[in-house]
Amino acid sequence: MTGNGDLLAAIVRSEFRRRLVDEQLPRITRCVQLLGQERVWRRPSKNCNSVGNLILHLCGNTTQWILAEFTELADQRQRSAEFAAREDASVAELSQQLRDVYHSACDTVDAVSDEQMLAPRTIQGYAESGLSAILHVLEHTSGHAGQIYAWTKQVMDVDLRFYDI
Repeated sequence: MTGNGDLLAAIVRSEFRRRLVDEQLPRITRCVQLLGQERVWRRPSKNCNSVGNLILHLCGNTTQWILAEFTELADQRQRSAEFAAREDASVAELSQQLRDVYHSACDTVDAVSDEQMLAPRTIQGYAESGLSAILHVLEHTSGHAGQIYAWTKQVMDVDLRFYDI
């Protein structure tokens, strides 16, 4: 890929890092800190996941869709364990795990070649391309981040003020 393709790939890489590390990560981390240890593992109802479960799920999904797809890392994801966990990790551990996974994912995407972005692959049984895997992680994170934000606002009765300057 040359010309505009190189520019588009560079923009995708830049936006991936901006959305995950510069936007979602600090917001999710703030929510986790506001909630504290007890509330981060509280489930809104028996059919809902705790914020702790959602963070483990985000780490698992990002590891599977980015790290295991674009590096030598074997896909050893145990998705059901992400949702079964009960107070297994502290607020600090959850925050650090998400930070580590997101930074590793961004470093990995930075190294993805144009050919890898276009190459067909199968992830979780779905026919994907490298680019669709990258976009999936952004979309997936955004959805669950919204759940985390809403739960934090409801439980803590705070305005998270993400857009204040």
